Amino acid sequence: MGAFSKMIIVGMADLNVTRAPGILTTLGLGSCVGISLYDPLNKIAGLAHVMLPDSTQIKNNSNVAKFADSAIKKLIMDMCVMGARRDFLKAKIAGGAQMFAFDSINENMRIGDRNVEASKRILSMYGIPIIANHTGSNYGRTIELYSEDGRLIVKTIGHGTFII
Repeated sequence: MGAFSKMIIVGMADLNVTRAPGILTTLGLGSCVGISLYDPLNKIAGLAHVMLPDSTQIKNNSNVAKFADSAIKKLIMDMCVMGARRDFLKAKIAGGAQMFAFDSINENMRIGDRNVEASKRILSMYGIPIIANHTGSNYGRTIELYSEDGRLIVKTIGHGTFII
């Protein structure tokens, strides 16, 4: 981390954007998904920590960052306002773990899988390629997105650190 890099913490059901040399981080992704978008030409990065797949299925949906569909839309808009070009955006996603074991996997309990599926579907709808992902399994993750070069560092407890 350079002397002038600033670490911006993105909370649960939150999102933020930055330009180089800013670093976006979100802690404790379990079934939640961290969606990172990056414009390599303009060095603008965006990160969302989404909890649920679809804002249209929930009555109390005023927090756009909480849902994959509305968070991705807002992230794209915020990045474009900052000067990013939508056609340059690349995505990386992490999280979406199945944090608890269930005897019978009820569709509603597959929150991690559903968050990953929704994120992939919505990014595809916007024509944004997912160039890397670190999703699934049964452990939490903390991620850091570097706006200087677009690398996403995925830190786990007991399962190593990955650069994707």
